[in-house]
Amino acid sequence: MVRIARFLAAFAAALVLTGCATSYKLDNQVRSFSQLPAMPAQPSYRFDRSLSQQVDPAQQALEALADPALHKAGLRRDDSAPRYSVQVSARTERTLSPYADPWGPWGWGGWGLGFHGRHIGLGFGGPWPRTDSYWFHREVTVIVRELATHRVVYETHAVNDGPWLDNRAVLPAMFEAAMQGFPNPPAGPRRVDILVGRSS
Repeated sequence: MVRIARFLAAFAAALVLTGCATSYKLDNQVRSFSQLPAMPAQPSYRFDRSLSQQVDPAQQALEALADPALHKAGLRRDDSAPRYSVQVSARTERTLSPYADPWGPWGWGGWGLGFHGRHIGLGFGGPWPRTDSYWFHREVTVIVRELATHRVVYETHAVNDGPWLDNRAVLPAMFEAAMQGFPNPPAGPRRVDILVGRSS
């Protein structure tokens, strides 16, 4: 069973690495806190940044990844007349895969998974890098403040652990998971699955 799970994890990671058209279910652990009894009458917002985010060249790109999830939740960006400010953040750490080979990141001989460009196949040989060693811990956070009172009215977090490599695909899905249930999310931690990618 361990070998099967390892192979499946490696195969999924290889698909992402090679850019093949595919879709997969991204499972997120989400926890949200709200002081909004209902959808605001004027759900307009602008992005707000901490001091460190103001000098981070990647922050604008991160906000662009979060914006579709905010729009889907019912918020509308309006930099000229916002009612709320929204601060988004994300963190990605490479960690040890639970399916990693205990003998190390390289295989020698035996049957294995190989890929080149958009082609994937099985073959015999070595050494080759084990794709099951690609594993990431990601967290995203969204904080909504009422500008008139500077009060935090909504806070939500989503966490995911998996082999998916492309932040441009994963982070928007995580923001979507984090905003599910806005403005009245379920109490306590919950799992939210989002389908990522599509078949061509």
